[in-house]
Amino acid sequence: MNEPKDQKEHATPLQQSLVDAFNQTQYRLSGHGPRKVEVLKRAFEGISDDMDSDMYGKGEAIEQFQREMAEYLGKESAVFFPSGTMAQQIALRIWCDRADNKRVAYHPLCHLEIHEEDGLKELHGIKPILLADSGRLIKLEDVESLAEPVACLLLELPQREIGGQLPAYAELEDISAYCRSKGIKLHLDGARLFEILPYYNKTAAEVCALFDSVYVSFYKTIGGLAGAILAGESQFTEESKIWKRRHGGDLISLYPYILSSKYYFAERIGKMGQYYRGAVGLAARFEDCPNVSVRPPVPVSNMFHIHFAAPKEKMEPMLCSVYEKSGVGLTGHLREAEGGKSCYFEFSVGDQAAHVPAERIDEMFRQLADLSSSI
Repeated sequence: MNEPKDQKEHATPLQQSLVDAFNQTQYRLSGHGPRKVEVLKRAFEGISDDMDSDMYGKGEAIEQFQREMAEYLGKESAVFFPSGTMAQQIALRIWCDRADNKRVAYHPLCHLEIHEEDGLKELHGIKPILLADSGRLIKLEDVESLAEPVACLLLELPQREIGGQLPAYAELEDISAYCRSKGIKLHLDGARLFEILPYYNKTAAEVCALFDSVYVSFYKTIGGLAGAILAGESQFTEESKIWKRRHGGDLISLYPYILSSKYYFAERIGKMGQYYRGAVGLAARFEDCPNVSVRPPVPVSNMFHIHFAAPKEKMEPMLCSVYEKSGVGLTGHLREAEGGKSCYFEFSVGDQAAHVPAERIDEMFRQLADLSSSI
């Protein structure tokens, strides 16, 4: 799941070979399966032909879902956005305007910093203050050591680019309390909030109570088409609607995204514990393979990173062989690490894992252990 959508376009011949090998496997161990038109058709199966669509952010289709999500997240109000990129930039803009301070703090590998073409800076003139080293989580002492005042601190839970790591819940509570004592707004990048609830053993509302504003995604483990919710107090969300219109986010109708989000949320929100336990079990088996490691060593959500102590060009043909002999695919894309000396990929447990026969999984791990021992 969540394979880079442009991996074929920019692939080298070796990468293309890995993509082809992955696509030809009978089983995929990660995610929910290909994002084909069937995903939308399935979400629409029980919908009446007479249902009214939303229009420019209004109508029962969108307003009911927004109310449901506000209640689930424990916030006064919520707004549906076509993308999390739009929602989060707007959230930070609102907090900066209120504080008359164009500085925000977040992790060096925050999505806004590395995946959005400097949108926060170019569109809103906001200056990010990067906290912590890129390889670790933000800690309370990092926030306490800020040399200049910031309007908002953004925390991503879990921190995707370092394997989906999470702070201890007590640390999260301490950061929240400190920010409130200093008048710093705390925003949650909760793209994978639903996935961490089993680890924290908390409700979404309990986690969100520590934050002034919250973003959640509906296309990751939920598996909807696209879309996001931005939640907070009512005045905040009303301001966000104005900014959504300014960003061109008020499409005439968003109902394909809303209905698919609602459908797959209802179908999968109760499976997060299953996905999490599956990730812990599979991670332990990957760790048992020579020259293979998992980050974090024990997953805290359904997602983790799998690292190989060999360069990408060496691992790709090995994985192709594993796929061919076991019929089980893991990924179609490897990323370089440590200056090309090693490589890794992101792995997420979803519905697919339950449909792979146990004997096939066993064979995949036997093949992987055998080949990785020769690295």
